[in-house]
Amino acid sequence: MNRRQNEDRTTAVELARRAADGIDVALLWDQLDDRLTVSVEDGRSGACFSIGAADGKEALDAFYHPFAYAAARGVDAVGAAPAPP
Repeated sequence: MNRRQNEDRTTAVELARRAADGIDVALLWDQLDDRLTVSVEDGRSGACFSIGAADGKEALDAFYHPFAYAAARGVDAVGAAPAPP
């Protein structure tokens, strides 16, 4: 079971998804706590990370530019842990 399947079992609603060059990005909204999160999985390296966003504008910035957004906030997207099997 991958990380995204785990998130699907929560109250997260997928608002958008895109994939390119082995990288899968999803914009999720948690209905219970009204949080926006961008989840990223790199199918080539197996790395994955999530970034919280304060509002819709930040969420869209993170969705379209997840690695730049992560770097600007001190999230180690390059050395992120591999997704659990």
